[in-house]
Amino acid sequence: MQDEVNEKTVTLCINGGKITARILKNAMAKALAKMDQEKRKGQQKTAEKKQGKEEAVYHGKQSMEKLMKQNCQLSNIEVTDGNIKSFEKCARKYNIDFCLKKDTSVSPARYFVFFKAKDVDVMTAAFKEYSGKLLTKDKDKKPSIRRKLQLAKERMAKHREREKTKQKERGPEH
Repeated sequence: MQDEVNEKTVTLCINGGKITARILKNAMAKALAKMDQEKRKGQQKTAEKKQGKEEAVYHGKQSMEKLMKQNCQLSNIEVTDGNIKSFEKCARKYNIDFCLKKDTSVSPARYFVFFKAKDVDVMTAAFKEYSGKLLTKDKDKKPSIRRKLQLAKERMAKHREREKTKQKERGPEH
């Protein structure tokens, strides 16, 4: 009875006009390799189940629930700027897990960035980079097109005056 339980039947289908011993040997080798691969995958899955693999860990911007489920103490920073997207880029660069909350009770809306307390040093570095980008953006601000047009008009007016004075100095042309 034990021998019957241990025996397995395998069906191997090969399409071909003339099947030689070499073709049969290669097909059986491929079938055995596939069976070994599936067996290893099954063993891997059972090992993971035994270890009690945790739920998926989220990274980057996430909801407050997901951040709190990670069982870490949270800290926050208040941000008053409405352009929070540029901060998200910096946070992604530094691989910070964070949550944004908007406080609408105050007339200019404030944002709170909640993050893990253990990431304080990384968060301050990301925040410095974010604020540095904002400051350089203000310094490098290009003049408006209207301002450029006005400057061009002024230059043209000065140029016209010079032309008129040159013509007056030359006198009437005959």
